[in-house]
Amino acid sequence: MIDQKDLDLLKIAQDGVQLTARPYQVLGDMMGISEQEVIERLSVLQEAGIIRRFAATIGHRALGIVANAMIAWKASPDELERAGVLFASVDEVTHCYERAYAEDWPYNLYTMVHSKSRDDCLKIADQLSQRSGIGEFKVLFSEFEYKKISARI
Repeated sequence: MIDQKDLDLLKIAQDGVQLTARPYQVLGDMMGISEQEVIERLSVLQEAGIIRRFAATIGHRALGIVANAMIAWKASPDELERAGVLFASVDEVTHCYERAYAEDWPYNLYTMVHSKSRDDCLKIADQLSQRSGIGEFKVLFSEFEYKKISARI
């Protein structure tokens, strides 16, 4: 299913693409294949589940977004789905997911928000609380960001 050209393409693409009007053309030129073939190969790899997505990653700290908060919510079974849909629809929320309760940790719904200050993150948490009706939550701020890299081939 995957051939040497696919592997070569993935090895080149995993290091990022140039910010240009025709990034797939640049990848194709590097490999000696057409822009269309690059697009088709990436599409087939994605459809086959070999790659999950092909997308830009933004360095949010470089944009001045330095406050990152995970908000842990204690949602009742009746609130869970409605609140999850609500939270996931809010622009400031980048991640929203459910986890099982732990014995000494009663929170089961989590959102991740990013902003330019901790105060802004706290305001977002309060707004989400008011909109959802969930009053019990904890805001946990990131203290350090480790280097993020994707899986490598």
